[in-house]
Amino acid sequence: MDAPDKDSKISVRSLTMAFGNFVVMRDLNFDVKERDIFVIMGGSGCGKSTLLRHMIGLKEPREGSIFYEGENFTEAASAERLRFIRRFGVMYQSGALWSSMTLAENISMPIEEHTDLKPREIRDLAHYKLALVGLSGYEDYYPAQVSGGMNKRAGIARAMALDPDILFLDEPGAGLDPLSSQRLDELILRLRDSLGSTFVIVTHELASIFAIANNSVFLDTNTRTQGATGDPKNLRYSSGDETVRLFLNRGKTKEDQEST
Repeated sequence: MDAPDKDSKISVRSLTMAFGNFVVMRDLNFDVKERDIFVIMGGSGCGKSTLLRHMIGLKEPREGSIFYEGENFTEAASAERLRFIRRFGVMYQSGALWSSMTLAENISMPIEEHTDLKPREIRDLAHYKLALVGLSGYEDYYPAQVSGGMNKRAGIARAMALDPDILFLDEPGAGLDPLSSQRLDELILRLRDSLGSTFVIVTHELASIFAIANNSVFLDTNTRTQGATGDPKNLRYSSGDETVRLFLNRGKTKEDQEST
């Protein structure tokens, strides 16, 4: 197994993911740099969300390791792994907000559990996190009272509640109309630029991939390994893997597009 890149925020080395005897993906090797917006991409059922769950410690790899700034997360003891996890913020695909709590209460919950802040300080911090994602004035609304796009933004606010330096987002644009998806992309870019956060995002939405990603890994369902890693805007035409090029061009070659 190759050594991790100590200059990278995250290094994945020789990673194999499996359910029982079924291998989902094998021999994954890639690096995520600080302040990257790194996209895990590929077709449906290729293991994108499974890879994210491995990266945050919810699943254990069959083989290989995940490193954070050169430290082995996979082999860390429970107490040491918890130190890593507290640096993570996670937004699951559904948003995973508690329907019985207001948006502010959803953001307040992890702050109450993991800090010694006073109730007023927690409330102010929750309001600030909601303001960061453009939801100032919606603190007392329940998830059912706001749009899907607003729920997604509230999910990001909750992921940011404890000031993580790495944010993991699972299909943030799923189910959104094109305009709402574009606004969410713009929000992610603003947060990266203003907070200096590193993002790891699961998505198959090409518009979002080209709008926000500067780094990526492509998971190939046919070979059950990565097809390529790098900036998707460069991979679109220069990748040596035809499957990657076809995915990023909706099945069309560069010649096909030039002829239309």
